[in-house]
Amino acid sequence: MSDAADDHNLEGFRDYLRLLARVGLDPRLQAKLDPSDIVQQTLLEAHKDRAAFRGEGPEALRGWLRQVLARNLANVLRDFRRARRDVAREQALDALAAQSSARVETWLAADGSSPSAGLLRQEEAARLASALEKLPETQREVVVLRHLHGWSLQDIARHLSRSRAAVAGLLRRGLVEMRNELQGEDPG
Repeated sequence: MSDAADDHNLEGFRDYLRLLARVGLDPRLQAKLDPSDIVQQTLLEAHKDRAAFRGEGPEALRGWLRQVLARNLANVLRDFRRARRDVAREQALDALAAQSSARVETWLAADGSSPSAGLLRQEEAARLASALEKLPETQREVVVLRHLHGWSLQDIARHLSRSRAAVAGLLRRGLVEMRNELQGEDPG
């Protein structure tokens, strides 16, 4: 890793990577594959292979970590599905990383294409990931399924074995808590 990357704490990217892992991993597989395990593997590999990082600054490091995460997600999914391999389900590593990042950035709905706007989107994604991680597990799952995977409330209710009204309440409370966290307010 370059001197600039040495200054950055890889641990500071954990929530962001966990968010991308949640988006990149089919929610039906999360009972068998924990996004946190994939993120841990990614951070271990990044630390071990720090000499492979050639960029400078946190944005370049974030991009490199996204690539490592995408490779790990693809490997885990390939291993999981090995017995019933379906070529139509395979995705290119770059496409997987881009898709996860695009979903997060779309949810942030940031405009602009300047370098400063890109950096702001990256910072907002990190703040969003941190706020999402602070939610109770069920609220977090509902928010991720609805806003990052695009599932309907009915599909989420069926997946969680809850009523549609209960899922709507979890979603509303989760979004309120996230909004309060992002605005720096105390939800209590």
